[in-house]
Amino acid sequence: MAAVKLGTATVGLKNRDYAVLVALCKPASELSASQRKIIPIDDHLGISIAGITADARVLSKYLRSECLSYKHSYGSTYPVSRLITNLGNKMQTTTQRYDRRPYGVGLLIAGYDEKGPHIYKVEPSANFFNCKAMTIGSRSQSARTYLERHLSTFNASSKDDIICHGIHAIRSSLPNDELVSKDDGGSQLNITVAIVGKDQPFKILSDEENLHYLEMAKKRGGAIIVSKSDDDDDKPSPGDSEEPAPSTARDPQVAVATMENP
Repeated sequence: MAAVKLGTATVGLKNRDYAVLVALCKPASELSASQRKIIPIDDHLGISIAGITADARVLSKYLRSECLSYKHSYGSTYPVSRLITNLGNKMQTTTQRYDRRPYGVGLLIAGYDEKGPHIYKVEPSANFFNCKAMTIGSRSQSARTYLERHLSTFNASSKDDIICHGIHAIRSSLPNDELVSKDDGGSQLNITVAIVGKDQPFKILSDEENLHYLEMAKKRGGAIIVSKSDDDDDKPSPGDSEEPAPSTARDPQVAVATMENP
């Protein structure tokens, strides 16, 4: 779980017809390129990761093998809920054997089948949850607060709107100094966006499409208020102490969002 919290943030959300993954890409150092955060599995399924990338590659290989075997045997795509159950069973065995360690990666899985779009969260403990919207990774509490505030609008959103909501959520996980520098015309937000849905195979958007949606989200979103909480994975930047006194009051919705079940 600590490895997941150290990974960069990623967001998954859905409407009636589409499931969207948005991942923040940050290189490990200035001398290296960023590792890919979204991995395609099948035409109807893909995953976004936070944690140890090597463990994610092993799990993605397993998921691909399961999807190929099912398609070869039955001539159709693997039902998403059944695939996630089998993945949870595989991950659980490593938690009870002395010669294995749990997979140090959290997954957000976006899929589409006859039951509609799906967003699943899978933890290293092998617990998995069917979600309307979810975020994992570093500083993800602020993104989760954004998702909770706008959850009622997701189902009726269009394809473009749901992608813009994902971009706004991932922006809210940035530290204040980075957010201000990008709003002032600095470097563009380095993200990866993927979508799957009705008559839409799983697709990772190109850099040009990402730039298009970033501009669209900036025009539609306006000013975004980033709410901080005591449960953020990183400490607030030094500039936060210079904010006026009213901004330090806790929002009731933030307080509710931090009360997670054990």
